[in-house]
Amino acid sequence: MHRFRSVVGSARVRSFGLLALAGLVLSGCAMSLDGDTPQTTLEPEGPAASKIDGLSDLTFIIAAVVFVLVEVGVLFVAWKFRKRKDDTGDELPEQLHGNTKLEIGWTALPAVILAFLAVFTVSTILDLAEDPGEEATRIRVVGQQWWWSYDYDLDGDGVYADGDVVAPGIENPEEYETDIEVANEMVIPAGKPVYLEIESRDVIHSFWIPALNGKKDAVPGRTHYLSLEADEPGTYVGQCTEYCGLSHAYMRMVVHALPEDEYEAWVEEQLAPANEPETAEEQAGLEVFEGRCASCHLVEGVNDDTYDGATVVPGAAPNLTHFASRGTYAGSIFNLWQDTNGNDVIEWAEIGGELNRNQLEAWLRNPPAEKPMAADENRGMPNLGLSEADIDSLVAYLTSLD
Repeated sequence: MHRFRSVVGSARVRSFGLLALAGLVLSGCAMSLDGDTPQTTLEPEGPAASKIDGLSDLTFIIAAVVFVLVEVGVLFVAWKFRKRKDDTGDELPEQLHGNTKLEIGWTALPAVILAFLAVFTVSTILDLAEDPGEEATRIRVVGQQWWWSYDYDLDGDGVYADGDVVAPGIENPEEYETDIEVANEMVIPAGKPVYLEIESRDVIHSFWIPALNGKKDAVPGRTHYLSLEADEPGTYVGQCTEYCGLSHAYMRMVVHALPEDEYEAWVEEQLAPANEPETAEEQAGLEVFEGRCASCHLVEGVNDDTYDGATVVPGAAPNLTHFASRGTYAGSIFNLWQDTNGNDVIEWAEIGGELNRNQLEAWLRNPPAEKPMAADENRGMPNLGLSEADIDSLVAYLTSLD
């Protein structure tokens, strides 16, 4: 009976060990029922990400070969020098200590392998660090608790929102604002390089769109540079990867890569001032905005003269001028429009479709209940105490700002 219990106990230990190992392996896998994994690094969608993927493939191939050779060697040694039934003594196998050739060999071989990988690693790093040149779209990316803003340098002079030159091809430039500032979602031309200047307004954040490039930290007082390029039009998602406080896990970002003509049309739309209210409800929503929201949020053409954002630490809130032209809000964690294809990503074609009204109303009703924020410290949107009538009017106005 004692032996039976020992056998059963050993079997349970082995089963538990196998289950634990399987759990560890599966925890490192991105899995979904439909196989859609938008934040995988294993499906590069741009030149920079492809270079990183190529280096990773080379590294893992070499590591796999080394692993197999080591394991074969371990099994060979264990088998060859196993204790046999006719062994009567405790003699040790022949020792190799002092064999200079072997010791030099198993020291030099790993060094050669690492040096080989170092050449490709350094080459990849240098390639990724190159400035793509004047043809690149230049965007300043600014992280703060807990969302991202994107400012476009349309004339390529290195000054953002300078108000001197509009994008080439824009007719009647005097009718337009001469800068683009958007929140949460970055729009880029597909098949063309984009050069990012990444900064932070408060703590360290980290910008990461895995399908397009690796991570780059946003550090207060410093500017870090990153190149992006999408091979094809599409929507690419990412998230902050540096712990930055209470709502770190709810600080995401979206990149829409558009064909050239659609991108130019988007630029022209973004340069235009905000739409004027067309209905009585939209007009009532504008009045609610001016009375309750304008001290923090900017709608160009409405509160340019009075806006300073000073009530929000660190002095900025999302620009709402073309709010309805985006697919997400609140750090890109809430969908403004319905996800019609069910892939958990609001793609470009879905923007302007069916409004996700219930979620937008819930956000306006009590933002801190929808997203963890330190609103009492002016970090994040506070509960404004809006009435249901105010919420209905504000929804009408905000969704007219396309």
